[in-house]
Amino acid sequence: MKRALLFSAMIAGASLLAGCSDNEVGDVSLGVFTTKDIKLNVLSDPLIPGVTCHIASIEADLDFSDPSDSSISCRQTGEITPEMIAAIDKSKSGDVVFKKSKSVFFKTMKIRRVFDHDSQTLMYLSYSTKETSGSYKHSLSTVPLWGTKAYQAPVTPQAQ
Repeated sequence: MKRALLFSAMIAGASLLAGCSDNEVGDVSLGVFTTKDIKLNVLSDPLIPGVTCHIASIEADLDFSDPSDSSISCRQTGEITPEMIAAIDKSKSGDVVFKKSKSVFFKTMKIRRVFDHDSQTLMYLSYSTKETSGSYKHSLSTVPLWGTKAYQAPVTPQAQ
């Protein structure tokens, strides 16, 4: 009995501390009779600091799991250079730039950067690692390189 109470107290404490994120810029309550809030977080891409993403996700304090829904919006907020683009993973699966635990049951929200070379666009994908209601929840935002120092015009074959 004491162990169950201690475990419950530890989970509650961890949930409350998780809400004290240094990248949280907003907290919207979903009502008086719920422990769920919409948390708004800001994320600067560690390899491309000229890109800032804002992520909205639901967090459930004092609950065993958080909902999987999230949305993401990324914009160019500073310079993007060719050197920054050269430093990123250009594979089709891209690179994880942020991850956050969403549950004590191994659910994680990840933000992955993928570079679309043909359209010269950075894509930021927010997704849940656990299936919820038959779906893996996800959201996409793009940052075109057009107008930046990093933009490279597509090479078109010469007509003969």
